[in-house]
Amino acid sequence: QVQLVESGGGSVQTGGSLRLSCTASGYTDRGYCMAWFRQAPGKEREGVAAIAFEGSTMYADSVKGRFTISRDNAKNTLYLLMNNLKDEDSAMYYCAAGRIAYVRCLRTTDEYADWGQGTQVTVSS
Repeated sequence: QVQLVESGGGSVQTGGSLRLSCTASGYTDRGYCMAWFRQAPGKEREGVAAIAFEGSTMYADSVKGRFTISRDNAKNTLYLLMNNLKDEDSAMYYCAAGRIAYVRCLRTTDEYADWGQGTQVTVSS
């Protein structure tokens, strides 16, 4: 089991930036996909960005060109740099880890075994 703790959320104006961090305690290896999901009130949880152990990344269309996911395997930490934030990016953001085939990293939530507690991001104009 992997324990995940997110940090870095907050309130920001439209067009601003935030960087989220997720520290994992427990072992993650090449079989793990690590990802960021978000959930706004009344909406389903959706995949935002995912990264494989070796660094391959994928993004939801809504955040491409604005968000960057990265990981520091030595520190067991996952990051999400969010630039040019929009009001519709407001949500609770969750870090997730699981042994999932890379192509499915953003297509599933049920297959993720471990989730963080979430960090709130609020974007307002």
